[in-house]
Amino acid sequence: MCGPQAEQYSRRTILNVATAALAAGAAVALPGTADASPARRRIPLDKISIQLYSLRSLLQNDPEGTLSALADIGYRKVELAGTYGRSATEFRAILDRCHLTASSTHVGIDGDLTQIIADARILGNSLADVPFAQFATIAEWEAFAGRLNTAAAAFRKAGIRLGYHNHAHEFAPIDGVLPYDVLTAKTNKRDVHLEIDLFWAVTGGADPVELFRRHYPRVTQYHVKDRTADGQMTDPGTGVIDFPRIFAASCHTIGEYIVEHDQPADPLNTAKVGFEYLRTVRF
Repeated sequence: MCGPQAEQYSRRTILNVATAALAAGAAVALPGTADASPARRRIPLDKISIQLYSLRSLLQNDPEGTLSALADIGYRKVELAGTYGRSATEFRAILDRCHLTASSTHVGIDGDLTQIIADARILGNSLADVPFAQFATIAEWEAFAGRLNTAAAAFRKAGIRLGYHNHAHEFAPIDGVLPYDVLTAKTNKRDVHLEIDLFWAVTGGADPVELFRRHYPRVTQYHVKDRTADGQMTDPGTGVIDFPRIFAASCHTIGEYIVEHDQPADPLNTAKVGFEYLRTVRF
């Protein structure tokens, strides 16, 4: 209850109601507290992003028109996956003209790390994530974790935080050990954050809420892509993944909710559907 009527409730009345509700085990809302209910939480617009890999078929030929269309939908930030034949300086200029910020980027770490970091700084990235790694042995995963640590330290000196983006195979055991457990145990918790791809985590049999809680506070980004009952990728909010449950358990540390679809039939429609879902979902 809001407004003048709420004033009739004294502090003692409210405390008495609360005590009675607890004693009865009832899940009731107290007068004047409806707006504070967890079900009213929403994702701030400045935390909604989109992975440009979803629009790669359009960006190659028309980067400015595509980015302008994303801005028209309502996006304020994007996550990069390359610059589509443009230099970092050229692509940054297009982003600026479209009033978009590339807060995050997907990068490899086995090339010229100095140049990769320099480009990330030109593009204005504050976060970077390794998008994919796959190895046949645990020893190779351990070695990769060491390279992640080395790269993350270099990124940190440049003011950029490096993380890792999962697929499903990291949750398949090798000799009884999960590669994801190796990555999280062998990397520096301060330097290497986690970008959880919710579709791939669920496909791999992991519970995103359990992952978040186990690795708190390292999980700072979500790739929000949905999954049909038979396991197909679909636009956010059109499948069966319980995003409100995931968001409610983790919204206090997630800085970016990134729309993505690996093979969208209509990339701009996916962008619209994803943005509207994240803008309107309550949890």
